[in-house]
Amino acid sequence: MAVAAILTSSSRRRLLVLVAAVLVAHVVALHFFSRWQTDLSLLKPMVAPMYTRLLQPTAPPPPPESSAAPAAQPAPPTGRLHAVSSVPKHTTRTVAAPEPPAPESPPEPPPVAAAEPSPPAEPPVAAASSPAAPASEPAITPSPSVAASTTTASTTTAVVDSWPSDTRLRYKLGGRFRSGQLYGDARVLWQREEARYQVRVEVNVTFMATLVMTSQGEVGATLMPQVYEELRNGKPRGLRMGESEVVLANGTVVQRPAGVQDTASQFVELSHRFASGREKLEVGRAVSLWMARPGAIDLWTYDVVDSEVLRTDLGDIEALHLRPRPIANPRGNITAEMWFAPALQYLPVRILVRMGEEAAIDLLVEAIDQR
Repeated sequence: MAVAAILTSSSRRRLLVLVAAVLVAHVVALHFFSRWQTDLSLLKPMVAPMYTRLLQPTAPPPPPESSAAPAAQPAPPTGRLHAVSSVPKHTTRTVAAPEPPAPESPPEPPPVAAAEPSPPAEPPVAAASSPAAPASEPAITPSPSVAASTTTASTTTAVVDSWPSDTRLRYKLGGRFRSGQLYGDARVLWQREEARYQVRVEVNVTFMATLVMTSQGEVGATLMPQVYEELRNGKPRGLRMGESEVVLANGTVVQRPAGVQDTASQFVELSHRFASGREKLEVGRAVSLWMARPGAIDLWTYDVVDSEVLRTDLGDIEALHLRPRPIANPRGNITAEMWFAPALQYLPVRILVRMGEEAAIDLLVEAIDQR
């Protein structure tokens, strides 16, 4: 009995030691994995802003007319990763300038009486006898380089400030998957800290899936993405964008096209193009952009196909419907149609994501918050 008791006590101690070792190993592994996952992600999340007002529909102001020459449209889809633009040839005509009218002859001067001889000039006075009047202070004018830098800084500030304040669009999610209905919610969040931006798209399908897409980069005349990452049910994929190259999810390096966007940034980029007047939002027109996704970069062209009135929680909203054309080298069957509302700062008030014939996710705006 004593031996059995001793063996039982010894077995318990060994079991406790083994359990403790396993727990320590798990803690160390989890700590290492969390650090590795943090280092793997290049995103630097921004602090969530405090929203202070609900955006309501208003009559849209006419978009400003751009004084610059219109930008060349991207090349049609050819599968290449560099845009080729064509410059229209202009016909010039030389017109002879009209000859200036002949100057009128000056009037004859009146006769001048003979002047009396002038008295002899006074002898020169020594310089030391009377002090000279002080010269006036010369006007201080900035050098051309200083004036140019000041103008450039003010122009850059105006361009950056033309982007909207921090905005959160909340959507009601509907749709279908095969023969069943889908329910859930979604959000599009836009933030800017000086010349840095973040766009975050969150889609939650009840009891089925979650998708989070995040784009970060710099703000200028266009958005300039640097990092894009998407999480599908917790599994990350992404890409990095340098000044001239893009590194895809599998490590492939491709040329960076001018004005390239990503899946998340395209919504804000298109909204700003319409609001600033760089692109006219009219039925019958089209807008193109290069879009980078984790697997490839493609040229997307959206046709403005219709003007529709959407029934939303914000009231009846008139919106312009954009539908994508088929791309040159499709690698899947996912496409997105968008509706932009001029009365709501040209923001996307409806997004319809189609996944072939078997599924569709329909996002309809229910509230818009701004800081």
